[in-house]
Order: sequence, then C-alpha cells, then structure tokens
Amino acid sequence: MSAAATDGWDPDQYNRFAAEREQPFFDLAALLRRHGSPELADLGCGDGRLTAELHRSLGAASTLGVDASPAMIERAATHSGAGIRFERGDIGDFEQPGAFDVLFANASLQWVPDHRRVLGRWARSLRPGGQLAVQVPANADHPAHLVAAEVAAELLADPPPDAVAENVLAPEAYAAILDDLGCTRQQVRLQVYVHRLESTAEVVEWVKGTTLTRFKAPMGDAGWRRFVAAYRVRLLAHLGERSPYTYFFKRILLWGRMP
Repeated sequence: MSAAATDGWDPDQYNRFAAEREQPFFDLAALLRRHGSPELADLGCGDGRLTAELHRSLGAASTLGVDASPAMIERAATHSGAGIRFERGDIGDFEQPGAFDVLFANASLQWVPDHRRVLGRWARSLRPGGQLAVQVPANADHPAHLVAAEVAAELLADPPPDAVAENVLAPEAYAAILDDLGCTRQQVRLQVYVHRLESTAEVVEWVKGTTLTRFKAPMGDAGWRRFVAAYRVRLLAHLGERSPYTYFFKRILLWGRMP
C-alpha cells in the first residue's frame, strides 16, 4: 500500500492548483539574499519539487527537505541526489544547532503550534548571518474555513481544530519574534493573492488538498465522502455559484537575518 493510501495528504490533489500555490513560494524565495553556496533546509518540503528548484536557484551546497507526510516524502524521494536529501520528521521539533545558512518554510509552519518556540528552534539551527524565510496562510476568516468548521461540528463529536485559526499569529507578532531572536534585518508583510478559479466549486477542490485533510482520518472513507458533499452544498450556498470565481487569499511572508 502506498503512503498516499494511508495519509491525509495527496500530492496530486495538492498540485491541482500548483501555479497558484507556487507564487507565494517564489515571492518568499525572492526575499533571500544570495551569498555563496548555502546549506539549506526546507521545512515542510511537500513533494520536493520546489525544494529542488530552490536548491538550484540558490546554488546550495546541500539541501535537506523535511515533511511529516509519508505520501509527500514518498514523492519527494524522486528529487533526491545531487546534494538534495529528504527525511520524514516533525518540523515543530526541528533543531540542528548551527547547521544551516538558510531555513525556508513555505506554507508549513501553520500546521504546528507555539510559533515563538518553533521559530526559536529554527533560529538556533542557523549559523551567524543565517537567514530565516517563512510563509503562512492568514485566511482563517474566509468562508472556506468557517464552513468547514460548521459542517465538521455537525458530523464529528470532537472535530480537529483549524490549524490556521489556532496557530497563525498577527503579522506584527512575527515582527516582534524576529526582533526578540536578534535578527539584524527583517521583513514582514501581509499579502493578498488574487486567484481566478474556473468556478466557485473549485474552492472545494482547493481546500481538499490542504485544510480539509485533517478530517479524512477521523471520518473514514464513507464519512469523508459525506463530509465533502455536505461541505460543497453549504459553501456554494454561501459563496454563490459563479464562473469564474475570484478567490482572495491572505498570506504572511516573513524574512529575518541573524547577527
């Protein structure tokens, strides 16, 4: 049995909107200052495709990709070699003191709690002058999230929480954390991405690849199908059935350089 069969994450579903998901990645990468051949860690590397792209664009000496999803790591293995390696792990506990020049985390930190603690671990993993670059979604107030919570509360006695709502901080809080960590330079910004989807129904397919994954295991296959069907009806009633549909998506991008 493949990892994808037992894992809530499905690389193919996630990459259904690859172009839209990639833009914040490249905007985050653009914040990095190029210097030499860095040792790089990509925390929450997903299927490894963009990890390999970042390795090449930075001219990295070596790159480590880490992800908790067996399905994603299984897919990422196809990009191993030439200085790139992948391992399964909990990015919230990741700490390798003084091992890296760049720590990069695109759309992954939101899945773990206590960002002050986690960013402290990551900062300690950097060498002097090292760079920390992180992007997290900040759209927990969008109907796509709110309706999911409503439907899950009706179908589950103890629904899992929305990681974005529970864990993601305000932009100014991240600026304060970077300052407390001693970053000599930093950038923190809230950016709204405009995604033009074919229809409102495509929003369902979008979140099936991310925030809805937390419901798959506790519901089982049959329950998952009932949940998605109920969610689709409720969300389309809320947003209206439109074609095309413009999906406004808020994200926080932050970068800091250590002394």
